[in-house]
Amino acid sequence: MKRTSNILIVAALATGAFLAACNRGEHNRKPGRIYMPDMYESRAYEFYNARLSGMKPVEGTVKRGEVLPYHLKESDTALANLVKNPLTITAADLAEGERLFNIYCGICHGTALDGNGPLYKGGEGPYPAAPANLASGPKAAYSEGRLFHVMTYGFNAMGSYASQLDRAQRWKIAAYIKSKNAPSAAPAAAAAPATDSAAAAK
Repeated sequence: MKRTSNILIVAALATGAFLAACNRGEHNRKPGRIYMPDMYESRAYEFYNARLSGMKPVEGTVKRGEVLPYHLKESDTALANLVKNPLTITAADLAEGERLFNIYCGICHGTALDGNGPLYKGGEGPYPAAPANLASGPKAAYSEGRLFHVMTYGFNAMGSYASQLDRAQRWKIAAYIKSKNAPSAAPAAAAAPATDSAAAAK
């Protein structure tokens, strides 16, 4: 009987000591020995330093807010003509496309899209070759997909703008260019039947 009571006393003391060791203040600010300091006190990284900010995202991932990657190769111009704009273009997107066009494209192609920007000036500027006329001529017939393809890979003397403009920005510029082409093309198409009917009436 005495032996049993001694065991109970020792067990009670051990339990009390264990519970006392676990309870060290209101918020347990002294957890005791740290066995894995790297896990407990992890190193804080400065995400805006040159090494981390220059790291590429994990392969196969798409960052939040970014459109899906563009998989066509530079030579796939026929397929590029068929690619549709993945963005739902709003008036704000067209305004942003115009702003970006004037910054990155207007210097060569001109703010009127006529290929007569400040670098060319009708042949009097520092750039000797005439940039593409996006308002009329064969380049005006390019689809949004082809315009995006040209901005992605470059074409002839024009270099790629993929490093300056992200995918969404390039699509907005393509939509802006087509929006400037559409109004001029629609009246011409509408005027043609009227001319034919007038000729028939005579």
